[in-house]
Amino acid sequence: MKTLTAATLLATAGVFALSGCASTGNITPQYVPPSTYQSYDCQALSQEYNRVNRYVNAARNEQSTIAASGVGVGVSAGRWGISPNISFGVGKSNNTKARDAKLSRLYGERDAIIQSARIQHCSFANGIKIYGE
Repeated sequence: MKTLTAATLLATAGVFALSGCASTGNITPQYVPPSTYQSYDCQALSQEYNRVNRYVNAARNEQSTIAASGVGVGVSAGRWGISPNISFGVGKSNNTKARDAKLSRLYGERDAIIQSARIQHCSFANGIKIYGE
C-alpha cells in the first residue's frame, strides 16, 4: 500500500514538473542596429528605453480583440439526402501572432537602445541584460 501511494505521488509530481516545462513562451527579438540610436545622448536614450518598456508592458497585457460572429446558412448533402444547415459563430480568437511580432520588434528596439547606451557609457544601462546574455 505504501509503495502504491509513493508511486502515485511520484507520478503526479512528474506530470506537474513536465507540464511546467512544456512551453516557455520565449519571443526572439528582431535585430535593430544600435546605430539607429547613435545620435541620442544618455538622457534621450533613458527616455526612449522607458518609452519602449511602457509599450512592452502594454503589449504583454494585450488581449486579442478579434471577435468572430455571424450566421452561416447552407445546404449539405449526406447519407439521408439534401438538408439545410445553419451555423452560428461567436467568440474570440486566441491568435497571438500579431502581438508576438510587436513584442519581437519592441524587444529588438530595447536591446539596441541598451547596446547604444553601453557604447556611450550611460549609467542607466549598467546591470541591464539584453537577449542572449
